[in-house]
Amino acid sequence: MSQSHTRIFLIRHGATVLTAEDRFAGETDVLLSDEGREQARRLSARLSTETIAGIYASPMTRTMETARLLAEPHGLQVQPREGLKEISHGHWEQMTRADVEAKFPKEAQEWEQDPYTFAPPGGESGLAVTARALPTLIELVRRHPGENLLVVSHKATIRLLLSTLLGFDPRRYRDNLDQSPAALNIVDFKDPARARLTLFNDTSHYTEAGLAIPCAPTARLSKWWSDAVPHQAI
Repeated sequence: MSQSHTRIFLIRHGATVLTAEDRFAGETDVLLSDEGREQARRLSARLSTETIAGIYASPMTRTMETARLLAEPHGLQVQPREGLKEISHGHWEQMTRADVEAKFPKEAQEWEQDPYTFAPPGGESGLAVTARALPTLIELVRRHPGENLLVVSHKATIRLLLSTLLGFDPRRYRDNLDQSPAALNIVDFKDPARARLTLFNDTSHYTEAGLAIPCAPTARLSKWWSDAVPHQAI
């Protein structure tokens, strides 16, 4: 019997060769490091017994390589989606944070205050990323009702998506949410308009593959998820 919701395994790519350097590399096409590949392999083993209907990823090298490692146990082809790409940092690309603060102090201050509407010259705001990433994700939910999907994206893009889906202030996405390399998030969609975060920024697979995946919520918290919610539930 098919499930009544669409489950998105929303995954950040593994560590890259620039991860440890704290550089702005949103649109820079960097490779996974050996550590990043191992992170992805361990997550692949953890998800190997899940029934997956499709695997989608940002077309950047680091996300596609992560997605291909995740796809191996399922025999599926990775389908790229432009809307899932990472935020572009414009003329900050490949600079360290310290370099940006020294060379463009006014821009750095504006970005720290409001990364949702501010964008460095040549780059994207968080709002612009949301405007392309959210329709992409919702289109996948509509395409796969009642199925499980793997979606591989990036740190800022995932945080912006979760902020929007959960109703957080997106101007605080950098302050309130984190995403580790190869982190696993699970978002369960009752329908394309209503989602629930079931797992967030989980990296249990770093140390042990095959850990349990939480079940989808049933009859908890609110009536919109299940018609069988007890009256006393809040």
